Amino acid sequence: MVYSPMFYNSIQVLLLCSLAFLSDVAFADPPYEICSSSSHANGSAFENNLKNLLLSLPSNASISKSYNASYGDDPDKVYGLYMCLDYISSESCQNCIATARMDIVKLCPEAEEAVVWEEECQLRYSNRNFFGKLNISENIGKDNMQNISEPEKFESAVNEILYNITEKAAFSPSANMYATREGPFEDKTIYALVQCTKDLSAANCSTCLKSAMTDIPGCCYASIGARILTPSCYLRYEFYPFYEGATGPADPSTSNSKGHNSGKKTRMIAGIVAAAGLAITFFSICIFCVMKNKSEKGANGIISHLIELNNFSQREDKGFDLQNFQVRNDRKVEEFSYIDLDSLCLATRNFSDSNKLGQGGFGPVYKGILTDGQEVAVKRLSTFSDQGTEEFINEVQVIMKLQHKNLVRLLGFCVDGEEKLLVYEFMPNGSLDAILFDPMQGAQLDWSKRLNIISGVAKGILYLHEDSRLKIIHRDLKTSNVLLDHHMNPKISDFGMARIFAGSEGEASTITIVGTYGYMAPEYAMEGYYSIKSDVFAFGVLLLEIISGKRNAGFYQSKQAPSLLAYAWHLRNEGKGLDFMDPLLADSCNHHQFLEYMHIGLLCVQEDAYDRPTMSSVVLMLQSESATLSQPERPPFFLGRFNDIVSYEPDREQHSVNGLTISKVVPR
Repeated sequence: MVYSPMFYNSIQVLLLCSLAFLSDVAFADPPYEICSSSSHANGSAFENNLKNLLLSLPSNASISKSYNASYGDDPDKVYGLYMCLDYISSESCQNCIATARMDIVKLCPEAEEAVVWEEECQLRYSNRNFFGKLNISENIGKDNMQNISEPEKFESAVNEILYNITEKAAFSPSANMYATREGPFEDKTIYALVQCTKDLSAANCSTCLKSAMTDIPGCCYASIGARILTPSCYLRYEFYPFYEGATGPADPSTSNSKGHNSGKKTRMIAGIVAAAGLAITFFSICIFCVMKNKSEKGANGIISHLIELNNFSQREDKGFDLQNFQVRNDRKVEEFSYIDLDSLCLATRNFSDSNKLGQGGFGPVYKGILTDGQEVAVKRLSTFSDQGTEEFINEVQVIMKLQHKNLVRLLGFCVDGEEKLLVYEFMPNGSLDAILFDPMQGAQLDWSKRLNIISGVAKGILYLHEDSRLKIIHRDLKTSNVLLDHHMNPKISDFGMARIFAGSEGEASTITIVGTYGYMAPEYAMEGYYSIKSDVFAFGVLLLEIISGKRNAGFYQSKQAPSLLAYAWHLRNEGKGLDFMDPLLADSCNHHQFLEYMHIGLLCVQEDAYDRPTMSSVVLMLQSESATLSQPERPPFFLGRFNDIVSYEPDREQHSVNGLTISKVVPR
């Protein structure tokens, strides 16, 4: 009998919890560290630069709780950063960094890169410039020794608190990338804290904290307290007020005590060790039975929904076995294949971290190689997200209808217990944002390649709006959702938030706003109205980002140009449009063509949706060198800060930051 990975994860969690109860070694107090395997030589220039950098940090900590600096010259230059938790005093920060400076050398001797976390601060250094760059690939989870009796209810309460303070920390200027919150749970209080390093943009801070949240179920399921430590941000929650400013007395019974009596602990261990084996076995069987029953019901619901959406009214005629979601008689669901979980585990080396391509809003994406040698990207939906099932159904039902060279291809999908996976064609050059906004890699994208990307994305959106059997609004078009193949050809991905319009329907509204700060049209961000012109706005932002090499999110030039759109508008009005050009394009760009594309981008981001062109007009403008362009009206300069906004509907709990609207599929 083959059990799903979720079963083994449950067993592993239970074993870890039991071992923690039997031994205090499993949950040691700080410091915690990550040390690179690469090392520097004793007495080298790098080591001397590192010593000088580390020596300078404590004195700076007495002035600032967040600081980054470099020391020396390339190739032996050292980059360093520290972050103290915002609530501690300057003196405590200085003492913490002084301790961290000694610990990082002791714990990571000769390492070229290292991070160390103390109780109230963290310190990081590297031989590479990491300032402003998000790192969520080395997260560490630490959980409390005690577990809660109602884990799902507790997890829901924790998620709600964390989502709120994540948005506040990232996007509230007064929060300064730090936020705390308290919330009730039964007769107790949950205390939560999040903080990002100050070198990050608001969008990256939000991404980092959301990634940390997705790690909680894997490391700390049912634990009454947890810390997620990442090089770029910090997350923690407990049942006692561990930070200054929290209200309510500390509860010693729920905290991680640092002064245990060793004799008492020895007697406790002796008393429970005999029963531990039987208890673990019993609880494992119970959890497995409950999860198996729940998983089968969840899988059946997904299948039923997919069948209904695709007019499969008679499941027996189509050959579905809902028990295992196997397709009898080698049939397929429409033209897409079901791929079993064992094959995907083998393809991704059991979802190894070394195969991880990135972290999306609903879960991680892994590179895989199928048995026939085909490279694929496997999107694994997070099991803790309430929106995961809806997003899965939406993405399958949308993409299975689409065929276009500028849209990513869905090769197959899998539902097995709690696991929901989507299998796409593999795009070797990754996402556009990873190359475009990197000072080194951006040089790969000369003017002709950028024109090809702009044209390809425009044609892909035009296909969605007008040329496919369905009228589809993507609703989350952005650089990270544009993938690049071997030849840098673009393909639009991630249709989890797409909206299918029926018949002649032209505009809709929702109280659950989804999308990404910097790309949302003002009428959508402010009032919830969306139409094809919402995608046109996002395309305009993307076009301006591509030709300038700058992100719209987090951009600030001056009071006159508080956003990238405003900056482009002012430069064009002053006759200085070429100043908007990415310096990397200086040797390859046609100046006249650049100004035309900048003009088209500004037409797409006009404040009034009625003034924006349709995508068919945009494609014509991009293809014609002699087209007469109308004068653009001003773009929205002050959009506020929106990023994956949460809306709470009455009598309905929402625990995912990505809302979703699904309408009935009606062919045009």
